Amino acid sequence: MAKVLIVEDDPAAMRLAAATLELEGHEVVGATNGLEGVSKARAEAPDVIVLDVMIPGMDGYEVCQALRSEEGSALSRVPILMVSAKAQSDDAEMGRKVGADAYVKKPVTPEALARAVAEALGERQGQAV
Repeated sequence: MAKVLIVEDDPAAMRLAAATLELEGHEVVGATNGLEGVSKARAEAPDVIVLDVMIPGMDGYEVCQALRSEEGSALSRVPILMVSAKAQSDDAEMGRKVGADAYVKKPVTPEALARAVAEALGERQGQAV
């Protein structure tokens, strides 16, 4: 079981993502804005972060960049999956530039979300060996 931090301001999307990942056996922690997301990431030490791009406070790009810049911290290596309705190639490229491990286009199906999280966790665990 992994701890997953979901940073999402849409309550329905948060509920669906949390239910999906809890059914997969993961512990889910939620945040509804960028500042809360950074704070919870530091406090909760998640194994993976599912991060919406369009969130209040700090956008997802800023959150990702802030977490990646914490050199020496385990957070700088936590897999980050950016999720967004913004589907332009420039948006995905921006996600990669700030350190996201994957960029998933909304609407994301429960199956696709579960698969993306499993892949991110597998990659992280594979690197640790």
